Amino acid sequence: MAFTFQINDDVEFNHDKQLLKKADDNIPELAKRVVTPVQVVETVIDKNLLDNVGTKKVADATQLSQMKFGRDDRLILDFGNHYVGHFTIRIKSVGSPMDAPLTLKLKFAELPTELNQDSQDYQGWLSRSWMQEETVHLDELPANLYLPRRYSFRYVEIKVVDTSPKWQVSFFEPALIAESAAQGAPTPFHTDDKLLQKIDQVGLKTLADCMQDVFEDGPKRDRRLWIGDLRLQALADYQTYDNQTLIKRCLYLFGALAAKDGRIPANVFVKPTYTPDDTFLLDYSLFFVSILDDYFQHTDDYTVLEDLYPVAKKQIDYVMKNMVQSNGKIVFDEDYPVFVDWSNEFNKDTAGVAIMIYALKQFIHLSRLQKLDTIDYYQKELAQITNYAKQNLYNEERGLFISGPDHEINIASQVWMVLAQVMTPEENHQLMSNAVKKLFPIKGIATPYMYHHVTQALFEAGLTDAGIQLLKDYWGKMIELGADTFWEAFDPNDPSYSPYGSAMVNSYCHAWSCTPVYLMRKYLS
Repeated sequence: MAFTFQINDDVEFNHDKQLLKKADDNIPELAKRVVTPVQVVETVIDKNLLDNVGTKKVADATQLSQMKFGRDDRLILDFGNHYVGHFTIRIKSVGSPMDAPLTLKLKFAELPTELNQDSQDYQGWLSRSWMQEETVHLDELPANLYLPRRYSFRYVEIKVVDTSPKWQVSFFEPALIAESAAQGAPTPFHTDDKLLQKIDQVGLKTLADCMQDVFEDGPKRDRRLWIGDLRLQALADYQTYDNQTLIKRCLYLFGALAAKDGRIPANVFVKPTYTPDDTFLLDYSLFFVSILDDYFQHTDDYTVLEDLYPVAKKQIDYVMKNMVQSNGKIVFDEDYPVFVDWSNEFNKDTAGVAIMIYALKQFIHLSRLQKLDTIDYYQKELAQITNYAKQNLYNEERGLFISGPDHEINIASQVWMVLAQVMTPEENHQLMSNAVKKLFPIKGIATPYMYHHVTQALFEAGLTDAGIQLLKDYWGKMIELGADTFWEAFDPNDPSYSPYGSAMVNSYCHAWSCTPVYLMRKYLS
């Protein structure tokens, strides 16, 4: 919790007007379409789905207008898939004259399990205001109810709190105006494997629903631009929808809103005004370098490079000045923590070292493009950090990297050392082979974000079969449990796991979980 819930009141930020103008110049046009529900359902026990909650068809959606509802009645509309948008429905009274207001309670759910949860039971540490619920009073009917707040959902539950004993209510023409910056058909992934096909479909839906006026981390919660999510969304987007404008906008937003000391904040709010959060994560700041380099390699956009290279440089220089010792050892600062994964059950120091090497290599590539005479300095620093890691963090006897004062061996250390290409390809193959033998099945990590990096490291190390199996076992398990989009947090051994103390605020459509669409196109096409 401490890693991402920070209060840093004394941080001062830049607001670079020129870069913010360029961010505004790249606001995407959202594609909007009207979607109608496919059926009326009720919740049932289904032991194959998350929390054993499923749905059963009650009627076709076309029969809705023929139904009547009174006090305490419950209606559940199923839109057939996950969407992000605004809900609307027409309502009229049936029976005697309307002698009292109509009170409704609406709940929007991404999964059936949310339909059976009572928000009054919530005991988590995130704000309960994220609950997707509305209470509406209507004094006059008929009425066309349009909810101005945007929701992320497949199911809409409407409870009639009260009418009066004299009359009932009828609903008709329910719809949602779905919104996404994903336009056109994505680049297809061809496979005969039906499970991989399904994983790809769900991954594409996840990515598309998180593509709004920025790359949101989750359209249910937190609805903002996080840099760790952005890096993975951008990689997935290049391989699918290729919305370069949206990526450019997000880069400019982060570049414009850095702290006075140069560091990029972990996330920014875009409404009602552009506001940087007072949360700083070391690896997230470094990933600004990665996103910029990935973007340039995909676009050859020298204008963006010229505009944002100075910002990228400050991320590297801050670490060099404050955290890297003369022998190449990195001493981490608890006030500038390394995230890696939501789980805090493992030491993250060695993964943090590898991420610095990873970002520094990409920064040197950007520096070459800038034709600067400081490249030799950064190459020397890279060599020292890498040599220190090889000599002090690699345990030859065990064939794995250690981390922290207790010489802990964990999966994150091995994965990031492979992705940073600290070792030779042959050594990486052996390293991940050792990791599979000694550290699988995976324990102690909690998010698709980290599982993405594990899977990518397997592919990078040439362990393709193991990478495919992990895709199926992890993302395939979410589908088995009823996922229409992939989730923010998921532990296969504890499917209802939440980093927030309650799964009621979990996001079941989350940006960093969409990456099978990237992994499969990059490594299996």
